[in-house]
Amino acid sequence: MNRSNRGANTNVVQMLTDMVLIYIVYLIERALFSKYIEKIAYLECLAPIIVFGVVYILSNKEARIYNVTLFFYLDRFWKILTKSWLLASITTIVIMYVYNAGPDVRKFHLYYLLMIYLAICLNMLVSRFVQMVTSNYQAPRTAYVGVFEEYEKFNYFLNKTSMRVENVGYILKSGVLKEKVFNVLGNLSELEGIIRNHELECIYFMQHSDDSLSNIQRYIDICLEMGVTVKVVMDVDNTRMINRSNSYVSSIGTYPMIIYHTVSLNAYEQFIKRISDILISLVGLIIASPVMLLTAIAIKIDSKGPVLFRQERVGQNGRTFSIYKFRSMCEDAEERRDELKDQNMMDGVMFKVKDDPRVTRVGKFIRRTSIDELPQFFNVLNGDMSIVGTRPPTVEEVSQYRRSQWRRISIKPGITGMWQVSGRSSITNFDKIVELDLKYIDNWTLLLDIQIIIKTIGVLIKRKGAY
Repeated sequence: MNRSNRGANTNVVQMLTDMVLIYIVYLIERALFSKYIEKIAYLECLAPIIVFGVVYILSNKEARIYNVTLFFYLDRFWKILTKSWLLASITTIVIMYVYNAGPDVRKFHLYYLLMIYLAICLNMLVSRFVQMVTSNYQAPRTAYVGVFEEYEKFNYFLNKTSMRVENVGYILKSGVLKEKVFNVLGNLSELEGIIRNHELECIYFMQHSDDSLSNIQRYIDICLEMGVTVKVVMDVDNTRMINRSNSYVSSIGTYPMIIYHTVSLNAYEQFIKRISDILISLVGLIIASPVMLLTAIAIKIDSKGPVLFRQERVGQNGRTFSIYKFRSMCEDAEERRDELKDQNMMDGVMFKVKDDPRVTRVGKFIRRTSIDELPQFFNVLNGDMSIVGTRPPTVEEVSQYRRSQWRRISIKPGITGMWQVSGRSSITNFDKIVELDLKYIDNWTLLLDIQIIIKTIGVLIKRKGAY
């Protein structure tokens, strides 16, 4: 993978919030001025607002106010926002007077500038409060390696930024702490097991000039092989560590930080992917609701047991969740699995049997047509899955993964993916499935997601590889 990750530190939500705020204030003032401005003049009023918004957002971005690593000091933020507001205000005022927009439009805009400034100041306080309240929501599970006192100092700076982190524990380089002042997860020599057992998504290495680069590089490689993001916080300028295509440089306060990653999407693309997942799931549920209702009735008539099948699956970075499917097997299918181990046609940790005797009459149909997968739209809405991703493995499968196979769960599992459009059940070698999943992770783009969705529709029509 040799893609850069520019924009990875961008707070996309804050940027969109500012855009929405600019338009909302316009709508409020438009309602207030409705008696004094003719409808034909609304477009003339909106034009300078659009110019104001573009200049204001670009000015904020240039000042790094949308960077998650920027310290939140009230006076500093106020100065940056005021400077951006002044620049955008002066630009639009000059444009209005040059093009002679008329007294009503100028009056409308001057009132708007005052209202938006008050809204900007209020939003600065409200957004910070919301950020503090929701800081742990889906934050990456993180552990720290290094000198404990240095970690405390760094964490003090980290808390001043808008970076979300769920502190899981502390990894010792060696030995034990005299006083257990923090949750110690183990020693660095046990790194692979710690990542598995604690479902870690990110690890901070507190790097020092007297540390051995070869030793830390070895552990960085372990993390990357398992799909865990690594952030090396340094107190020296060491260029030998950043000469890699899957790394980029950032900083938190006075700490330079090198970030190694295995996921290609930056903050913008991840945000768009999540919005797309929500929209596609909602549309899918609306369109498929009649089919889902008829399927539920058919399952209930055909065999005993619940309509939905729930099973614990492993999601991103080892987090477990309950996957939803329409039940396609008999009620005691899990208990009868051991009887069919000899018929397992998959080469590896996966389990799949052709002409499985546990599958019901309705189950055979909904499997061939993939109707049994429709309830997974609820998993996508809940944020446990994505429309496109890797195949969601079972807990038993993951427990047998080698280190090199762990990286396939470094992203959210998907309803569809490379495996589904590349042969599905006809691919019986688990290593080949892992290869396809890693190919998707390493080349992850929004265009690739669209291509896979289109191919999935073709596979569903042909009913290829489904049983």
